[in-house]
Amino acid sequence: MEKLLQSTLFVILIMATKCGSGTAQSQHHESNSQLDPDPEFIGFINNVTYPAGREAILACSVRNLGKNKVGWLRASDQTVLALQGRVVTHNARISVMHQDMHTWKLKISKLRESDRGCYMCQINTSPMKKQVGCIDVQVPPDIINEESSADLAVQEGEDATLTCKATGNPQPRVIWRREDGEMILIRKPGSRELMKVESYNGSSLRLLRLERRQMGAYLCIASNDVPPAVSKRVSLSVQFAPMVRAPSQLLGTPLGSDVQLECQVEASPSPVSYWLKGARTSNGFASVSAASLESGSPGPEMLLDGPKYGITERRDGYRGVMLLVVRSFSPSDVGTYHCVSTNSLGRAEGTLRLYEIKLHPGASASNDDHLNYIGGLEEARNAACRRHTRWHPLLATLLLLLWMRTNLRAGGA
Repeated sequence: MEKLLQSTLFVILIMATKCGSGTAQSQHHESNSQLDPDPEFIGFINNVTYPAGREAILACSVRNLGKNKVGWLRASDQTVLALQGRVVTHNARISVMHQDMHTWKLKISKLRESDRGCYMCQINTSPMKKQVGCIDVQVPPDIINEESSADLAVQEGEDATLTCKATGNPQPRVIWRREDGEMILIRKPGSRELMKVESYNGSSLRLLRLERRQMGAYLCIASNDVPPAVSKRVSLSVQFAPMVRAPSQLLGTPLGSDVQLECQVEASPSPVSYWLKGARTSNGFASVSAASLESGSPGPEMLLDGPKYGITERRDGYRGVMLLVVRSFSPSDVGTYHCVSTNSLGRAEGTLRLYEIKLHPGASASNDDHLNYIGGLEEARNAACRRHTRWHPLLATLLLLLWMRTNLRAGGA
């Protein structure tokens, strides 16, 4: 009986010892788990900005990671990009780098505009820990041709709006300039006056009650400090019926010389221009009329470039100059000449009268450059000047009498 009690006490002691040992081990593990710190982030993820086509890097630093793992996700849709050092997305432009045991870097090469956004660095603790960093992708400006103005043709007096839509990041600034460097003419609000500006800021340039002076090529320039800036050319045509002006309507020249006739023309679109010589009548010279030309009745003669007539035309924008050189002026060239200009909006003409200047016997015609530009009014002024420079007969007689009287007094003395 005693031996049985001893055996039972031994078993109880062993069991107590084992239980005590297990309890101590359990308490030891609990104390160790309380000593291990939780993972935490070191600092913050810096936001970055890069131009398109460059490489962007986001850095996430963690300490006390232990057996936990770090992953990268796209914040907008929670797409997993990488876990620890392994990329799990199929985007070949994305890679990860593990640096100095604490830093995980997400690298995106050949940046695209679609890469703009925020990215999440995540530690798979419970609860989860995360940090977010953002990438801004700079994109150079680009002009959207489909939403911008093409070349315009507007009749004079109507309104026109030139539009230029541009994209980019940051949002581009749009300015308008004239291609020829001239000032832009813009109508003052509530006024008929036009004011001059070197440039105009804004995607839409509105021109009210257009005048022909506003015709030309305009440049829309878009820039956002990300090179290169871009531009688009818009041609504005202001259309109107021809206007013709003859600076000298009466021209005179001696026989045998060459004489040049000139007409100034304004028209848009470009006109068809020609010269006519009126038919001689008993009362003078016939005028040009559309009715006479259409009816086939005898009318003015159309002049052609050749040995007798030299016909040229110069144009600069909507302005032009018509020139007619009549060579070896003869009596048959005396008459009325018409410069005619016509386009789809109308027709206009100028009239010039050419007459012969009679030279005094022994005088010769001026042949400077073999071309005369003598006008009737100018000839009259020159003649008046010549009359004023001659000694008047009465004045000469008075001077002679005064001289004789002075001599007689001197003789008597």
